Amino acid sequence: MNGKNELLEAYKQTTYQVAGHGKRDIQVLKEVLNEVDGQQESDLYGTGKIIEDFQDKIAAYLGKEATVFFPSGTMAQQIALRIWCDKKGLQKVAYHPLCHLEIHEEDGLKELHHIEPVLLADKNTVIQYEDVRNMKEEIACLLLELPQREIGGQLPEYETLESISEYCREKGIKLHLDGARLFEILPYYKKSAAEVCSLFDSVYVSFYKGIGGLAGAILAGDEDFVKESKLWKRRHGGDLISLYPYIISADYYFDQRVHKMQKYHEKAVELAGLFNQCDAVSTKPLEPVSNMFHVHVDVAKEKLESILIGMYQALGIGLTGNIKEIKDNVCCFEISIGDQYETIQKEDVRNVFQMLDEKMMELKNTVEPNTHS
Repeated sequence: MNGKNELLEAYKQTTYQVAGHGKRDIQVLKEVLNEVDGQQESDLYGTGKIIEDFQDKIAAYLGKEATVFFPSGTMAQQIALRIWCDKKGLQKVAYHPLCHLEIHEEDGLKELHHIEPVLLADKNTVIQYEDVRNMKEEIACLLLELPQREIGGQLPEYETLESISEYCREKGIKLHLDGARLFEILPYYKKSAAEVCSLFDSVYVSFYKGIGGLAGAILAGDEDFVKESKLWKRRHGGDLISLYPYIISADYYFDQRVHKMQKYHEKAVELAGLFNQCDAVSTKPLEPVSNMFHVHVDVAKEKLESILIGMYQALGIGLTGNIKEIKDNVCCFEISIGDQYETIQKEDVRNVFQMLDEKMMELKNTVEPNTHS
């Protein structure tokens, strides 16, 4: 078994994990079904009370005229960009170099829709107003991901968003929000979802990330945009005969957790502070702006895996099951705070970071011989 699998298996065996809402097992759906009337009619090919009521509920929350429920965000976002490109007659959009569409979707936007991306900003920073204003290419749509996950969940200032929105409207550029983690950033901006979404022509939100549902996404915009997106949803095979398991779990966990985002953010700040007290460990950003952040460790990936496996077995608390190598002797992993963190005793958390600091110091003393001898 390779190192990654050993770490993941050790992580799964821990009694507590600091991140997320808990195991994504069948209980996630069983808990929801206990709260639902079994005689309630299911949706049928995108119609019916159960899907329409949820779409209306989220439209009101986002402050948009209408929404449509999709089985996946990948499908929803490609369709949004296709609609805006067709309206302008220009198959070109702009987004961050580490945008999900660019690095996780096997070139779906290019291969399925023949849309050409323009990559904005340095990959290690968020898109700024100057990046948009100085863009040479003409585009139909600009996509902003809030927060920018691949660089630790960083965010631009809210005033920057306002400036970009105003500029796009002046230039006839549609502005689309990749809001997979929109709910999670509202405490930092101190804005409502409707206030943030008012800056954008179309919005995508996810219901399995911070919300913790089974799967599924909402695409929101004006009536004409949503009407056309429903047509494209049918073309993409997104109108399953029934989507109700995803809809009822999205609705249930939305009600359970959307009001907890402030608490998740506060706990992320607390946890990041503990990481930053450890030798050779730092977080990005230094202080999280949502419930998520990245942990960077100045040690080889294999060595950190060995350290964490030992800690998991000794303490029964898991930090991560997956580590990414950045370069020799530098690696990182992601933390997203949910309900789980609150279940761990504070003393146990302190023990985790005391041991992590000790292990990192031991490793440092081992690999760095005493230069004064």
